[in-house]
Amino acid sequence: MASCGMLRCMSSNFSAALPLLTRSPALSSAVLASVLASRVYFQRNLVTSSRLFTALKFTDKHEWIRVEEGGVGTVGISKFAQEALGDVVYCGLPEVGTQLSQQDEFGALESVKAASELYSPLTGEVTEVNTLLADSPGLVNKSCYKDGWLMKMTIANPAELDALMDEAAYERYIRSIED
Repeated sequence: MASCGMLRCMSSNFSAALPLLTRSPALSSAVLASVLASRVYFQRNLVTSSRLFTALKFTDKHEWIRVEEGGVGTVGISKFAQEALGDVVYCGLPEVGTQLSQQDEFGALESVKAASELYSPLTGEVTEVNTLLADSPGLVNKSCYKDGWLMKMTIANPAELDALMDEAAYERYIRSIED
């Protein structure tokens, strides 16, 4: 009985399953089959956000952009690019407020074996830079699609997104340049 009281306090989601948890001898197999068949006790609400499922778009220079709610794009480099660079030791990023056109150079990444310029995937204004990269540039290598992002920018011309590659097209592009 104590466990039933505890479950009632924890969540109302268990209310349909509580008869299954009691030691009631009156619980017939017909009632049990009915409760199991209804699957009410498994009902959950799934809330999705377009932020979680927004697809990456890629440039032929290996930058990616993910458009977030509110029309802001997060920019980074692809896994292919960070692997080609090796261990990143320095990130040169633009100032907040910098106006960029598509394909404009906006910074550079330096590694132990190479340096690479960064190019804007779209036209817009820089709204934020990843300040963590100043002290930990290796985040680009460890988490290029999550913690190793480079900057965030407004998107002045959403039609430019159509010229970028989706993930499948980018994978095909990588295979074509590796051959």
